[in-house]
Amino acid sequence: MNNFQYYNPVRIVFGEGQITQLSELVPTDARVLITYGGGSAQRTGTLDEVKEALAASGSRTVFEFGGIEANPEFTTLLKAADMVNEHNIDFLLAVGGGSVIDGSKFVALVSSLTEEDGTVSREQAWDALTSYCKNIDSAIDLGAVLTIPATGSEMNSGGVINYSERQAKLPFGNALAFPKFSILDPLKTLTLPERQVMNGVADAFVHVMEQYLTYPVNAKVQDAFAESLLKILIDEGRIVKQDPENMETRKNIMWTATMALNGLIGTGVPQDWTTHMIGHELTSLHSIDHARTLTILLPSVMRELKESKKEKLASICA
Repeated sequence: MNNFQYYNPVRIVFGEGQITQLSELVPTDARVLITYGGGSAQRTGTLDEVKEALAASGSRTVFEFGGIEANPEFTTLLKAADMVNEHNIDFLLAVGGGSVIDGSKFVALVSSLTEEDGTVSREQAWDALTSYCKNIDSAIDLGAVLTIPATGSEMNSGGVINYSERQAKLPFGNALAFPKFSILDPLKTLTLPERQVMNGVADAFVHVMEQYLTYPVNAKVQDAFAESLLKILIDEGRIVKQDPENMETRKNIMWTATMALNGLIGTGVPQDWTTHMIGHELTSLHSIDHARTLTILLPSVMRELKESKKEKLASICA
């Protein structure tokens, strides 16, 4: 096993009806910007639940920014960052799936990169993104209400941003982007169409594979944990397709997707993100669902790299 440091400060609040905990989790005097996506948070009532919880105690001032895309766009996010500065926002609350949370992390990191007129510098924000946001040393506090289990963004400090004008989809990571908390209510996943549910299972599966199927370094804990996560995703993925109302399955899928990319199984082991990197390009160029690019690519990537991975494959079969 390789040397490593592991750090994860995210408070997870898991279970049905836990959105009410926002009244305790968000500072009582915060100026909050709720960020969300294409409108499902409104249609399903989740946004109203969030606002009701924020209004239950304290003197918070609440603003909203909707329209963050399924592949969060650089230009859209800078509009949100401008709103942060215009209204002196000091807390971001992302309500949605990985794309909304990723985008909100980016907003939290780049809002301080301002021009003289108070708007965010597009050039500085782009430079920050192309440098993976590593050099940013301040960020607005962030919380999340997860509605789509898939990316694990609710419990890590990274994200991926699309910039269509430059035909680029780029990852970033900064410890300042860890959410202060994430609320995981599996009941919210019942509102999702089957396509999004299965995309989430596929995305989480490939997250595990790209940390697991590399070459052996005798990391028994990480390997055993990864194998368990893969098995859960296979089993529960089948069940949720046949029995979409099964709440126990929904719970297990949601927690497994979080554990797949919260850094734990990736500590002390080599990783290979080839499938994701190619997949990002397909999404950016052709607007294919991120998870679907992964399922298209993974078999071919495995065949192409089988020589470098055969030792790990042999150790699995032993």
